[in-house]
Amino acid sequence: MTRPTPVPSEAASAEVAAAALPQHGQGSGQVMSVSTTEEPEPALQPDAVTATGDKVPATGDKTGADEANTADSAIQALWKEFVRSPSQRVRDRLVLHYAPLVKYVAGRVGTGLPTHIDVADLIQSGIFGLVDAIEKFDPERGLRFETYAMQRIRGAILDDLRSQDWVPRAVRSRAREIERAHERLGARLRRTPTDAEVAAELGITLRELRDLYGQLRLTSVLALDDLMGASKDNGNGTGSPADTLPDDGAVDPAAVLVDQDNRRQLAEAIAQLNERDRIVVSLYYFENLTLAEIGKVLGVTESRVSQLHTRAVLRLRAKLVENASS
Repeated sequence: MTRPTPVPSEAASAEVAAAALPQHGQGSGQVMSVSTTEEPEPALQPDAVTATGDKVPATGDKTGADEANTADSAIQALWKEFVRSPSQRVRDRLVLHYAPLVKYVAGRVGTGLPTHIDVADLIQSGIFGLVDAIEKFDPERGLRFETYAMQRIRGAILDDLRSQDWVPRAVRSRAREIERAHERLGARLRRTPTDAEVAAELGITLRELRDLYGQLRLTSVLALDDLMGASKDNGNGTGSPADTLPDDGAVDPAAVLVDQDNRRQLAEAIAQLNERDRIVVSLYYFENLTLAEIGKVLGVTESRVSQLHTRAVLRLRAKLVENASS
């Protein structure tokens, strides 16, 4: 607790003020006097700070202290009621009161975790730990609930993280051993150690170390959205992973437009053919009839149909070339 600032007396205040003023005109007989009849303003006493960092109002302001005492009394009454007859209503009120503890612990645990882990998921897991702590806490032991609850919340978050981790714990343990070996060798050699030096430090062969590296490479998970988000912040990305991955089955819009334009020009060229040539083209390309079948429909020989087909194709080709050049 911080000590309150002592309030100086009126005489002392007058003496300090008189000593601080410059004495002008000492040789000319001018004397500057200081009046001590005015009452000094009361000094503001600073707020005290508890060991947990909470501010306690100064002794001069009893309103904040009274409100804090009232809140503590209400929480103690809730605990007594919950111990006497546990109910969901009282438990929910206790959960709402201690909910900031979950956010605090989740923020501490989330520091250093991969970016793809959302803090909101940690908070959700911590809520279950808080509920479990409320149901198992015994106020008669004289312990602080906050200290007990923080351990339960942290344990619930870590248990949930371990359940979602697809990497075996043995591999995680070996990864920490390799990291510590790198730190020891780096501090001792004052340079980056080689693989052979790391293997010797761990007491394994170089082949075994490289096999461990292969296993650890599979544990590094990076969200593609994070990469795209970083490049978007730099102004070089599109912001969507779908825009960066090729789709072999997607239709090219430019090719679609070209195909539509070619079909339009071909339809116009066919419309300009004479009736017999249009029939030959329609039956051969759209109805999939053979030349002999077309000859039976038109009442001509197959060779004559072949001549009509050749003539129609040449006219269509000339018309398309003419349209393209124009």
